[in-house]
Amino acid sequence: MPHEHFPAPQLIGQYRRFGELGPAYKIVAPVRPVDQDDWLVLIQIPESGEETEYRYSNIKNDPVAH
Repeated sequence: MPHEHFPAPQLIGQYRRFGELGPAYKIVAPVRPVDQDDWLVLIQIPESGEETEYRYSNIKNDPVAH
């Protein structure tokens, strides 16, 4: 499985927010590794229904959505 080395499988299904006041998004699945210690991750933005790729390094810095 290509995602077996994703460093944070516990994040899958979690909701985070773009910064303190940004919209919430759901972490769907790791896509592929990029750079040395980073991944592209598929996220879904419920507000718009959009799915897009977002860097794991950014996700780590975004707050958990409540």
